[in-house]
Amino acid sequence: MARRRSAADSSQAGQRASRFPDPRLADPDGLVAVGGRLEPDWLLDAYRHGIFPWPTGEDDPLLWWSPDPRALMPLDGFYRSARLRRRMRSGRFTVTFDEDFAGVMRACGTAPGREDGTWITRAMLKAYTQLHRQGHAHSVEVWLGEGETRRLVGGVYGVAIGGLFAAESMFHYETDASKVALATLVDRLNERGYVLLDIQQWTAHTGSLGAVEVSRDDYLARVTVAVDLPVTWCV
Repeated sequence: MARRRSAADSSQAGQRASRFPDPRLADPDGLVAVGGRLEPDWLLDAYRHGIFPWPTGEDDPLLWWSPDPRALMPLDGFYRSARLRRRMRSGRFTVTFDEDFAGVMRACGTAPGREDGTWITRAMLKAYTQLHRQGHAHSVEVWLGEGETRRLVGGVYGVAIGGLFAAESMFHYETDASKVALATLVDRLNERGYVLLDIQQWTAHTGSLGAVEVSRDDYLARVTVAVDLPVTWCV
């Protein structure tokens, strides 16, 4: 792996040794490293240390990031508008967990407004599907209709380690479907005892739902504690 800067001090007290440079040495854009492998053990190592991959295209070098500031969705601060509450009570949508992980991930790259999908490369899909099969990555699916005619219209997916859930992306084809997915995810994480929902970067949309920004140092301190908690996704 080509390193952006020296990581001589990356093995700090209280942290596991990592194959990555210390994220505190990232460049001003949050770039930690270039190269490496999109494989489950590399991904788990990255997330444990506050780093995530974000490639720019199928044939471009793999990039690893740890931005400053970092965006979080407080598990006790998710905003549910009256409209969203009505939508969730209406029965219009059916929500499932882990029924179509690959379908959710593919849709996150091709839904309206996401047509370029450059960062969800074939290699990303393969790697995260492997993580899912190993029990480390999960999805929330929102369906419209029933039986053979039902359609996947919204969802969110991410990586779970201990008490950390690192949400990677979400999508919708129907109004409010992604909000329903995210609200359901927040409920699941609260039920299971998760303490940290990472959403990487703040946007006006996530901000309207309660997302906040914290410094990289704050995030790294939180993730170090969260990943070692005895929390599991399965009920």
